[in-house]
Amino acid sequence: MRQQDMTFRAIEVGDGGDGRWAAYARPLWPEMEGLLTVEGRTPQGAQRVRELFGAHMPELVPVLDRLAAQLDRPEAEAFLTHAALRPFSQACTQIGRNGTLLRNYDMPPDQCEGTIVSSHFLRPVIGMQDLLWGLLDGMNDAGLAVSVTWGGRSAYGRGFAVLIVVRYLLETCDSVDEAVSRLRSLPVAVPQNLTLVDAGKAVTVFVGPDIPPTVAPDACAANHQQLPVTGEQERALRTQERLRAIRAAGVDDVAAMLRPPLYRPVDEQGSRTLYTARYRPVEGRVTYYWPGESWQQSFGDFTPGSRTVTLAEAQAQAQPQGTGTDKCS
Repeated sequence: MRQQDMTFRAIEVGDGGDGRWAAYARPLWPEMEGLLTVEGRTPQGAQRVRELFGAHMPELVPVLDRLAAQLDRPEAEAFLTHAALRPFSQACTQIGRNGTLLRNYDMPPDQCEGTIVSSHFLRPVIGMQDLLWGLLDGMNDAGLAVSVTWGGRSAYGRGFAVLIVVRYLLETCDSVDEAVSRLRSLPVAVPQNLTLVDAGKAVTVFVGPDIPPTVAPDACAANHQQLPVTGEQERALRTQERLRAIRAAGVDDVAAMLRPPLYRPVDEQGSRTLYTARYRPVEGRVTYYWPGESWQQSFGDFTPGSRTVTLAEAQAQAQPQGTGTDKCS
């Protein structure tokens, strides 16, 4: 059986101005700067994305300035806008229901920072951070949780990488309705599916450079937005199969997330399921799962540290620790 170890960290960075965020970000910069587009490396391109960021995310401009100054690199500001990055895609699955958000994140291990971050840029936020301050998934102190999957299409346009969109929604919104309203004015560079959950509502919204934000039929998402899915895409991603499986499992069946077809072994591109996350944002807590292991964090008890876990081929009977298997109605 093919196995690989991966170390996940949990860190606190406060408002980003006291050096803790910089200590985390600076060692990662050599691999980050390679993700900038050619345009983003030019003075004109850097100015354009700065203006785009200021127009659409003005609340975060002071944070952008603070982090860029801490990073102290010529191209840091352009990078941190997340509006001049080469496109990337993830093959993930997620569902929201009854105040809970459950998701699997799939990616090559060497392309995921694996860092759970507690921050207070504008408000308390906890999430799985990537690309230095973007979020793959997360929650805020108002009881809102958001996660993202790739929309499965190759369209690309001017706009933001979705990870900074997740950060922005959690920093500035209190509810699903408020976040969906904000999404309608945010340009997103690549087709993405966002699932949003609060105490009373759960929705999935399809976004992309070539479509208006569109509320999906239910609060579930894999890696497609429109039907029909081509046979080639289904063979590569099993997106419809995974969507059927997560609908059947519901938000309480974490064990199902650690079995095929939701738990994905290594594919030809090296992508695999790296973690499962279950957010209960009203309670302010999240639990990350791997086969045989879990790690809980919360606003009331956030514990910095690290965990090295084994990413194994999915086990037919894999059971996470401390989970239930009740299906959601």
